[in-house]
Amino acid sequence: MLILILGVIVLVVGTVLKRSPEPGNRFGGTVTIVGIVILVLGLMTSSFKVIEPGKVGVQALFGKVEDNILESGLHVINPLVEVTTFSVQTENYTMSAKSNEGPVEGDDAIRVLSSDGLEVTIDLSVLYKVNPIKAPFILQNIGNDYVDKIVRPVTRTAIRDNAVSYAAVDLYSTKRQEFQFKINKTISDNFAKNGLEVQQILVRNITLPATVRASIESKIQAEQDAQKMQFVLQKERQEADRKRVEAQGIADYQKILSTGLSDKQLQYETIKAQKEIALSPNAKVIIIGGGKGNPIMLSDK
Repeated sequence: MLILILGVIVLVVGTVLKRSPEPGNRFGGTVTIVGIVILVLGLMTSSFKVIEPGKVGVQALFGKVEDNILESGLHVINPLVEVTTFSVQTENYTMSAKSNEGPVEGDDAIRVLSSDGLEVTIDLSVLYKVNPIKAPFILQNIGNDYVDKIVRPVTRTAIRDNAVSYAAVDLYSTKRQEFQFKINKTISDNFAKNGLEVQQILVRNITLPATVRASIESKIQAEQDAQKMQFVLQKERQEADRKRVEAQGIADYQKILSTGLSDKQLQYETIKAQKEIALSPNAKVIIIGGGKGNPIMLSDK
């Protein structure tokens, strides 16, 4: 567009010089030719527009935004049309207490009041992108600064409006997924009205007041101690049961020995043992006692 304007200006200057008296009219023809060349170059460069990958172009002619968009690639357009490009790739907007994790310098975390009146600090990331079909609507109604006008204020407001329904401890533990689901829906609905699509809402960190954190840690420690004691008691019960079973087994064994063995059975077992000794290669002479005592084994070793 600038080249076209420059070409028109040079062409007008050349025309004026032609009509001017000597010696200015001598340069009129040359200036006019230069103006025509610049005008032609301007028309050629302005008629071709390349849209980079991951972007779309929105055309505006004399302030009127056209509904049709230019997708990535080479396009032949009206040289008088002004093209504004929008990225349609996924973008990340992070609000964090750490100074180097988001577009805003310093602590940009969201501080909210829970239902029990405690201040909770939330770090959040929003993954979103421009809806390509809605790009003309965004240019017409919002502009290129949709991050400051829509993304940031809508997200922070949704967090505060939903967090007030939860207790601080619930946000930190049991209700965290439910809270994330609600803010996802709220933000998605609002973004959709303004030509944006939410890809994902990431609740990165929820920080409770120091007193609440200390109370939670104390409670967790007490629960762990109780579980440990339950384990010790269970182990002791199992050991007691094992000893009880062992004692019962010994008692049953002794009872069997005292009531179940006869003299003849003992004599039979003795004869079997003597036979095994006699067959042993280490035994040389065996003298069998005549009474009920044990045999005497003699060996030269």
